[in-house]
Amino acid sequence: MVLARLGRLFGRRHARAAAAAREAALLRWDVKVLATELARRRYAEGLAGSGAAPPTGPTPIGLTSRVCRQADIEHAWLRHWCGRLAMAPLYHRKVWEDAFVLQALWEEDMLVPGRRGLGFAVGREALPAFLAGEGVSVVATDLDAADARAREWMQGGQHAEGRDPLFQPHLVAPEAFAALVSHRAADMSAIPADLLRGGFDFIWSVCALEHLGTLEAGLDFVVAAMRCLRPGGVAVHTTEFNLDSAGGTIGRGPTVLFQRRHLERLAARLAAAGHAMLPIDDAAEAAELFDRFVDLPPFPHEASALGPLHAAPHLRLALEGYPVTSVGIVARAGPAPP
Repeated sequence: MVLARLGRLFGRRHARAAAAAREAALLRWDVKVLATELARRRYAEGLAGSGAAPPTGPTPIGLTSRVCRQADIEHAWLRHWCGRLAMAPLYHRKVWEDAFVLQALWEEDMLVPGRRGLGFAVGREALPAFLAGEGVSVVATDLDAADARAREWMQGGQHAEGRDPLFQPHLVAPEAFAALVSHRAADMSAIPADLLRGGFDFIWSVCALEHLGTLEAGLDFVVAAMRCLRPGGVAVHTTEFNLDSAGGTIGRGPTVLFQRRHLERLAARLAAAGHAMLPIDDAAEAAELFDRFVDLPPFPHEASALGPLHAAPHLRLALEGYPVTSVGIVARAGPAPP
């Protein structure tokens, strides 16, 4: 009798807990629906999205190291690069990352014929093809396909075993692509020695250095990769940024989260090596709606029982409970060591 009563009590508690979990998921969904509708209205007004006409040319803004924000998505500088890449300026941090790299390179006079660039963990990015279309010579690198660490990226369609998957006919002619783009295997944790001889005008990586296992490994990569640059060359990287600067973070694992203090330490390490990281504009005063909206699962690329919300704003998101966005890092190489 007692055991039966305890069993019924446990069953009711379990049912209530399960119902509460389902209702919490629905509450998250309700918030996402509202945010999606607000984003849709801004798209309809032409502030961003496919209805926002790109300007006729690039816009100088004095870009420095910078945290992703809503105002950038609605600004002429980002809309220009979205237009050149044939993608809509959506409220999504991944859109911002590609545009940030190109804006930084353009402001540093790197998007001109004859320049030489090196990309790390390029996967199937559009950037190698775009750069070749500008007359830039590109060495695109990624993990060796035989490396066990590459399997997850291959399964997700984010790894290229050679040059051919990088070709995008709307960005570059076949002849220019063949002449200017090469592909090779390279481990960001152990950059091949021949790439460290200072032969490149610029280097870049998009959301890659946070996947090297630890915070320190990511910082080590940025410092080591400066040796790939000629004096005065430019490094542009994007990575994960934990907006909670005073709280905890993820310091080890498949994806780590950098805080401002880690990037300040990086700036000090670069300065000690004779380089200069441009100051971090972390948008401390940003108060636009989507700067304060933290997206929760299911994310735009994930399945949901209630269907997709492709237009949900995704400038900030929660990763293991931390508020995260993207940050771009720009560093200039110092003079060659004696």
